[in-house]
Amino acid sequence: MSDDEARRMSAGDRREQILAAASRVFGERGYAGGTTDAIAREAGVSQAYVVRMFGGKENLFKEAAERASRLVLEVFRDTIAGFTGDETAHDKRMALAVAYTNLVSDRGTLLTLLHLFSLGHDATFGPLGRACFLNVYRATRDEAGLTSQEASDFFAQGMLTTVLLAMRMPEAAGDPAAMDLMSCTFGEHVTDLIQLTSMQAPLQPGSR
Repeated sequence: MSDDEARRMSAGDRREQILAAASRVFGERGYAGGTTDAIAREAGVSQAYVVRMFGGKENLFKEAAERASRLVLEVFRDTIAGFTGDETAHDKRMALAVAYTNLVSDRGTLLTLLHLFSLGHDATFGPLGRACFLNVYRATRDEAGLTSQEASDFFAQGMLTTVLLAMRMPEAAGDPAAMDLMSCTFGEHVTDLIQLTSMQAPLQPGSR
């Protein structure tokens, strides 16, 4: 896509296009390894266009991380909005878990969040990571109506899910130990999860 074609898109669509590309690049290469040039190639626009829109790599990573956190929050709130009030705590956690694992089709979202959390020492990204994490925790506890312990247990399971997905554990499904671990973690949805991860596309060679 040329810069002229990108400019003909709405401002919101242009930003989303580049942020989605940034999530894929930062997700695979991390903050240190990701570059505005690689992100521009992944988005199909010029590096100058990316810099004009976002002002540099630090702000681009910040916005990509905020986008990833927002996507998690949105799918949780959409799920919570469908609760009838008759659900048990287990029902709620399972519904939220399914909504979360469905995000695996956008691998960059999950990996961008992991990279953000690994930068807890950074003066800029540390506070952002904590704020993003706590926003999702508060929604899980307060809006879903879980107790603090129930929400904490759900997050513990969620982080295990994230780590298994990040290391592409479904690719080891032929190993009985891997299948046993994933079945305990994902329950009846383990087959769906393996299918979802098989559809994840890696970065194009020019964006690596």
